[in-house]
Amino acid sequence: MFSSQGKAPPLSPVLLAGLLARPLSPRLLQPLLDAILAVLNRRHPGLFERLSCLKKPVFLIDPVDLPLFFVLDADPSHPRLTATRDSDGRAVAVIRGPLLALIDLLEGRVDGDALFFSRVLSIEGDTEAVVALRNAVDDADIDLRHDILASLGPLAPPARIALNLGRLVYGRLNEDLELLKAAARASQSKGHEA
Repeated sequence: MFSSQGKAPPLSPVLLAGLLARPLSPRLLQPLLDAILAVLNRRHPGLFERLSCLKKPVFLIDPVDLPLFFVLDADPSHPRLTATRDSDGRAVAVIRGPLLALIDLLEGRVDGDALFFSRVLSIEGDTEAVVALRNAVDDADIDLRHDILASLGPLAPPARIALNLGRLVYGRLNEDLELLKAAARASQSKGHEA
Protein backbone atom coordinates (compact mmCIF):
# COMPACT_ATOMS: atom_id res chain seq x y z
CA MET A 1 0.00 0.00 0.00
CA PHE A 2 1.33 3.44 -0.91
CA SER A 3 -0.55 5.64 1.49
CA SER A 4 1.17 6.28 4.78
CA GLN A 5 -2.29 7.09 6.11
CA GLY A 6 -3.26 3.44 6.32
CA LYS A 7 -6.14 4.09 3.91
CA ALA A 8 -6.21 2.34 0.52
CA PRO A 9 -5.44 4.72 -2.36
CA PRO A 10 -8.05 5.03 -5.12
CA LEU A 11 -7.80 2.59 -8.03
CA SER A 12 -6.67 4.81 -10.88
CA PRO A 13 -4.21 5.01 -13.76
CA VAL A 14 -1.94 7.03 -11.44
CA LEU A 15 -1.88 4.12 -8.97
CA LEU A 16 -1.02 1.69 -11.77
CA ALA A 17 1.77 3.98 -13.00
CA GLY A 18 3.06 4.20 -9.43
CA LEU A 19 3.14 0.43 -9.17
CA LEU A 20 5.11 0.19 -12.41
CA ALA A 21 7.51 2.96 -11.37
CA ARG A 22 8.06 1.66 -7.83
CA PRO A 23 11.49 0.09 -8.58
CA LEU A 24 12.79 3.40 -10.02
CA SER A 25 14.59 5.95 -7.89
CA PRO A 26 12.62 9.14 -7.14
CA ARG A 27 15.81 11.04 -8.05
CA LEU A 28 15.00 10.35 -11.71
CA LEU A 29 12.16 12.87 -11.35
CA GLN A 30 14.47 15.68 -10.17
CA PRO A 31 15.17 17.27 -13.58
CA LEU A 32 11.42 17.38 -14.28
CA LEU A 33 10.64 18.81 -10.84
CA ASP A 34 13.40 21.43 -11.21
CA ALA A 35 11.99 22.44 -14.60
CA ILE A 36 8.43 22.71 -13.26
CA LEU A 37 9.55 24.81 -10.30
CA ALA A 38 11.62 27.07 -12.59
CA VAL A 39 8.56 27.61 -14.81
CA LEU A 40 6.40 28.40 -11.77
CA ASN A 41 9.02 30.85 -10.46
CA ARG A 42 9.33 32.56 -13.82
CA ARG A 43 5.60 32.78 -14.60
CA HIS A 44 4.42 33.49 -11.02
CA PRO A 45 7.26 35.51 -9.47
CA GLY A 46 5.52 36.44 -6.20
CA LEU A 47 4.41 32.92 -5.34
CA PHE A 48 7.10 32.05 -2.80
CA GLU A 49 7.60 35.60 -1.49
CA ARG A 50 4.10 35.33 -0.04
CA LEU A 51 5.44 32.60 2.25
CA SER A 52 8.30 34.69 3.66
CA CYS A 53 6.20 35.18 6.83
CA LEU A 54 6.72 31.50 7.64
CA LYS A 55 9.73 30.58 9.74
CA LYS A 56 10.34 27.21 8.10
CA PRO A 57 8.23 26.84 4.93
CA VAL A 58 8.77 23.13 4.22
CA PHE A 59 5.78 21.01 3.24
CA LEU A 60 5.51 17.27 2.72
CA ILE A 61 3.10 16.48 -0.10
CA ASP A 62 1.93 12.88 -0.01
CA PRO A 63 0.18 11.72 -3.18
CA VAL A 64 -1.43 8.60 -1.72
CA ASP A 65 -1.55 6.86 -5.10
CA LEU A 66 2.20 7.10 -5.71
CA PRO A 67 5.02 5.34 -3.81
CA LEU A 68 6.80 8.59 -2.96
CA PHE A 69 6.53 11.96 -1.29
CA PHE A 70 7.26 15.44 -2.60
CA VAL A 71 9.08 17.83 -0.29
CA LEU A 72 8.40 21.48 -1.09
CA ASP A 73 10.93 23.78 0.52
CA ALA A 74 9.18 27.08 -0.18
CA ASP A 75 12.07 29.29 0.97
CA PRO A 76 11.57 32.43 -1.18
CA SER A 77 15.31 32.81 -1.84
CA HIS A 78 15.75 29.22 -3.03
CA PRO A 79 12.54 27.19 -3.44
CA ARG A 80 13.04 23.49 -4.10
CA LEU A 81 10.78 20.55 -4.89
CA THR A 82 12.19 17.06 -4.43
CA ALA A 83 10.81 13.54 -4.67
CA THR A 84 11.73 11.08 -1.94
CA ARG A 85 10.64 7.77 -0.49
CA ASP A 86 11.05 8.90 3.12
CA SER A 87 10.00 12.00 4.94
CA ASP A 88 12.90 13.52 6.80
CA GLY A 89 10.86 15.24 9.50
CA ARG A 90 11.66 18.79 8.33
CA ALA A 91 8.12 19.54 7.14
CA VAL A 92 5.95 21.86 9.17
CA ALA A 93 2.86 20.33 7.54
CA VAL A 94 1.77 17.32 5.52
CA ILE A 95 -0.76 17.59 2.70
CA ARG A 96 -2.09 14.20 1.65
CA GLY A 97 -4.43 13.15 -1.17
CA PRO A 98 -4.61 11.57 -4.64
CA LEU A 99 -2.17 13.12 -7.14
CA LEU A 100 -4.81 14.46 -9.51
CA ALA A 101 -6.74 16.03 -6.63
CA LEU A 102 -3.52 17.74 -5.48
CA ILE A 103 -2.90 19.07 -9.00
CA ASP A 104 -6.52 20.27 -9.26
CA LEU A 105 -6.03 22.02 -5.92
CA LEU A 106 -2.79 23.64 -7.15
CA GLU A 107 -4.56 24.94 -10.24
CA GLY A 108 -7.60 26.17 -8.31
CA ARG A 109 -10.04 23.86 -10.13
CA VAL A 110 -11.38 22.47 -6.85
CA ASP A 111 -12.12 23.92 -3.45
CA GLY A 112 -9.62 22.79 -0.83
CA ASP A 113 -12.22 22.97 1.93
CA ALA A 114 -14.56 20.67 -0.02
CA LEU A 115 -11.72 18.17 -0.55
CA PHE A 116 -10.81 18.36 3.13
CA PHE A 117 -14.36 17.87 4.44
CA SER A 118 -15.03 15.03 1.98
CA ARG A 119 -11.83 13.40 3.31
CA VAL A 120 -10.19 13.30 -0.13
CA LEU A 121 -7.51 15.59 1.26
CA SER A 122 -5.98 15.50 4.73
CA ILE A 123 -3.68 17.92 6.46
CA GLU A 124 -1.41 17.41 9.45
CA GLY A 125 0.82 19.85 11.26
CA ASP A 126 0.87 23.63 11.04
CA THR A 127 -2.50 24.55 9.53
CA GLU A 128 -1.54 28.24 9.50
CA ALA A 129 1.36 27.38 7.15
CA VAL A 130 -0.99 25.36 4.93
CA VAL A 131 -3.45 28.27 4.77
CA ALA A 132 -0.57 30.61 3.82
CA LEU A 133 0.48 28.19 1.06
CA ARG A 134 -3.09 27.86 -0.15
CA ASN A 135 -3.54 31.65 -0.28
CA ALA A 136 -0.27 32.07 -2.19
CA VAL A 137 -1.26 29.37 -4.70
CA ASP A 138 -4.80 30.77 -5.10
CA ASP A 139 -3.46 34.27 -5.77
CA ALA A 140 -0.92 32.98 -8.33
CA ASP A 141 -3.67 31.62 -10.62
CA ILE A 142 -1.56 28.65 -11.72
CA ASP A 143 -2.37 26.64 -14.85
CA LEU A 144 0.40 24.01 -14.99
CA ARG A 145 -0.46 22.77 -18.48
CA HIS A 146 -0.50 26.26 -19.96
CA ASP A 147 2.57 27.41 -18.00
CA ILE A 148 4.65 24.41 -19.06
CA LEU A 149 3.54 24.51 -22.70
CA ALA A 150 4.20 28.27 -22.88
CA SER A 151 7.75 27.71 -21.64
CA LEU A 152 8.52 25.18 -24.40
CA GLY A 153 8.57 27.70 -27.24
CA PRO A 154 8.68 25.94 -30.63
CA LEU A 155 8.30 22.54 -28.95
CA ALA A 156 4.89 23.52 -27.55
CA PRO A 157 2.77 22.23 -30.51
CA PRO A 158 4.18 18.67 -30.48
CA ALA A 159 4.10 18.66 -26.66
CA ARG A 160 0.43 19.74 -26.78
CA ILE A 161 -0.34 16.84 -29.15
CA ALA A 162 1.49 14.38 -26.87
CA LEU A 163 -0.33 15.76 -23.83
CA ASN A 164 -3.72 15.47 -25.53
CA LEU A 165 -2.92 11.90 -26.56
CA GLY A 166 -1.89 11.13 -22.98
CA ARG A 167 -5.19 12.54 -21.72
CA LEU A 168 -7.11 10.28 -24.12
CA VAL A 169 -5.15 7.20 -23.01
CA TYR A 170 -5.63 8.18 -19.36
CA GLY A 171 -9.38 8.65 -19.89
CA ARG A 172 -9.73 5.27 -21.56
CA LEU A 173 -7.70 3.52 -18.86
CA ASN A 174 -9.77 5.23 -16.18
CA GLU A 175 -12.99 4.04 -17.85
CA ASP A 176 -11.63 0.49 -18.01
CA LEU A 177 -10.70 0.58 -14.32
CA GLU A 178 -14.19 1.84 -13.43
CA LEU A 179 -15.62 -1.11 -15.37
CA LEU A 180 -13.37 -3.51 -13.44
CA LYS A 181 -14.44 -1.94 -10.12
CA ALA A 182 -18.12 -2.29 -11.05
CA ALA A 183 -17.58 -5.93 -12.04
CA ALA A 184 -15.77 -6.64 -8.77
CA ARG A 185 -18.58 -5.01 -6.76
CA ALA A 186 -21.21 -7.01 -8.65
CA SER A 187 -19.29 -10.24 -8.06
CA GLN A 188 -18.89 -9.40 -4.38
CA SER A 189 -22.59 -8.62 -4.10
CA LYS A 190 -23.53 -11.99 -5.64
CA GLY A 191 -21.21 -13.74 -3.18
CA HIS A 192 -22.97 -12.06 -0.22
CA GLU A 193 -26.40 -13.09 -1.55
CA ALA A 194 -25.34 -16.72 -1.86
